[in-house]
Amino acid sequence: MLKRRFLHIILLITFLSAFKSSYATHIVGGEIFYDNQGGNVYKITLKVYRDCFNGQAPFDSPAFITILDSANNVVTTLNLALLSVTNIPPSINSPCIQTPNSVCVEEGFYEGTVVLPPKAGGYYIVYQRCCRNNSILNLVAPGSVGATYWEHIPGPEVVAVNSSPRFIKFPPIFVCKGIPIAFNHAATDPDGDQLVYSLCAPFDGLNSTCPIIGASGCPTSATPMPYVSVPFTGSFSGSFPMASNPALNINSVNGFLNGTPSIVGQWVVGVCVQEFRAGKLIATHHRDFQFNVVSCVVTVVSAIQNQTQLCTGLNVNFGNNSFGASTYHWDFGVPSLTNDTSNLVSTNYTYPDTGKYTVTLIANPGKPCGDTATQTFYVYPKFTPTFTAPPGQCITGNSFNFSTAGNYASYTSFNWTFGTSATPSTSTLPNPSAITYSVPGTYVVSVIMKEAICRDTLKGSITVYQKPLANFSSTPVQGCDPATVTFVNTSGSNAPTTYFWQFSDGTTSAVKDPTHTFSPAGIYNVTLTIITNQGCIDTSKFVVPAYITVNPKPKAGFSFLPTTTTIFDPDIYFFDESQNAATWNYTFGDGGSSTMVNPSHQYQDYGDFYVTQTVMNGFGCLDTITKKVTILPEFRFWVPNCFTPGNKDELNDVFLPIVIGVDEYEFYIFNRWGQQIFYTKDTQMGWNGYFKGKPCEESVYVWLIKFRNVVSKRHEEHYGNVTLLPK
Repeated sequence: MLKRRFLHIILLITFLSAFKSSYATHIVGGEIFYDNQGGNVYKITLKVYRDCFNGQAPFDSPAFITILDSANNVVTTLNLALLSVTNIPPSINSPCIQTPNSVCVEEGFYEGTVVLPPKAGGYYIVYQRCCRNNSILNLVAPGSVGATYWEHIPGPEVVAVNSSPRFIKFPPIFVCKGIPIAFNHAATDPDGDQLVYSLCAPFDGLNSTCPIIGASGCPTSATPMPYVSVPFTGSFSGSFPMASNPALNINSVNGFLNGTPSIVGQWVVGVCVQEFRAGKLIATHHRDFQFNVVSCVVTVVSAIQNQTQLCTGLNVNFGNNSFGASTYHWDFGVPSLTNDTSNLVSTNYTYPDTGKYTVTLIANPGKPCGDTATQTFYVYPKFTPTFTAPPGQCITGNSFNFSTAGNYASYTSFNWTFGTSATPSTSTLPNPSAITYSVPGTYVVSVIMKEAICRDTLKGSITVYQKPLANFSSTPVQGCDPATVTFVNTSGSNAPTTYFWQFSDGTTSAVKDPTHTFSPAGIYNVTLTIITNQGCIDTSKFVVPAYITVNPKPKAGFSFLPTTTTIFDPDIYFFDESQNAATWNYTFGDGGSSTMVNPSHQYQDYGDFYVTQTVMNGFGCLDTITKKVTILPEFRFWVPNCFTPGNKDELNDVFLPIVIGVDEYEFYIFNRWGQQIFYTKDTQMGWNGYFKGKPCEESVYVWLIKFRNVVSKRHEEHYGNVTLLPK
């Protein structure tokens, strides 16, 4: 147990003044417990703690107690007499701290008896009240949060006779921010049952509408089970009830409450103690209380760093977390020695033997208001076992041997777990051997090693490889010469694998999923051999005869006449020269096409045209060939000298020059005043004798034509007159 005295601490009045205005007459803690006095008679004790800083706390007198059975039926109600009211001194357990007088807490003590015959499921003793301080930091709307204190008397099916645990001391009213709490929150049990401590959530109770059982308009008995916990804010909870670093914690064995508060304020904390008899949980006792965290100025504190490592051997390192001191004295707690000491700040010591030692650290030894801290250290032999998993094996004939290494004693116990597919699946031998597995896979192997209090769990993994099985599929399985085939390896193996493909065209591949081209046409065999060579040496061969069929292709071919011609003679005749073709398709390069064997085609313009023949045989195999057809240009230019657009004989109605073999063509018409009345770039468009939608008068008009001669490659300009004749 850590024992400390905080010296020369000055409480900051600012924080307490802030508390003063918010303190009211409210519940700050409580607990209820019972004693079996024989003959089914139980003495019920209730302790309620109230804030009394602003006037006297009005304790219930009497206190209304409800007793329920396990089905939530009210068995009876009790009116416990208020036997005493005691002021709790606001001590911080240090002779060097000036005790503050800004907080007042009183304990109301109630007691009474009741006869409760044995009943399956037992009884619940319940006291409910409202409300708590409205300045509490870890609750939602704390001023309207009540309290429920209850205790369970187990039925005869659990224990025949029982008295509940009860806590020995009330926690300090004040604790300092930044200073460990270090309070012994131990309980005692009249039956000598094993007690296990934990932090837990306090229970909510009545509200401000009905703050007291039995008040006017309020229920005459407590609400039924179960009871809900108080509403914590943010990340706070029963196990993390207040801002603290390290977090508030309680030793589950001895009830020592520790933690270093980090935020000034009021906090509600709950502590539970479970009672076990012969390893069986009987019941759980609850208490909650209020910590008032204040700011303190500390000059000297002795603090030993907690032991974080066990089972490291006889040499132990000691860390010093003290502050404010200039000198130190360590006593390492060997009863038979007087020289097991040191005056260093932090030190280490080699113990003569293993065991349990009480270490003492005095800060400022021999000086006024020095501080002393003690802490229990456990010294055990060095315990550093190791485990390396063996390499993998094949499922066929597998047999594994396991062993550990490192530092551990000969009396160390072993608990091996190999997995459900192993035979055997567990072992307590130090070096188990001949462990076999029935199913391939990767298995986690663990061993729990214990040596006195020292314990370690070691883990590793082993792989049992399956026997390889070669297999594959492909896309496609037949095609046209040359046929490109992609193979998909579907072999089964969980070991590192190499692949060897053999194709009956004499080629090979070591790729897992190869792509291979087969030629010429024919039937081909494929063989896949897989080899595993790590932990599972095995070979599997998969042979598929006549697996790939390569069909022959037709051969495209054609000729055409004339081989050279002009736009004045644009008809071309094509002659099929293909081999083994069943269908034909020609594309003539100008958008035209034909499926005839020997088609002909007339071109509408000069230029180079690429003609493609596509042929297909009975296997659906294709072949193509492309040849160029050249249509040479011809140049012709002729312009009429008159036209009759208005005589309605549909002859000579449009003035249209004849132009062949030109590009960049422009055609203009001007009247006798030089006004442009017609323009086009289209060689197929003439002038109809109109201008702006109206017929032009009978007259002589000037035309101008510009173009590039595609034969001579020269730009030319021509002009002349045209007569628009009468009707």
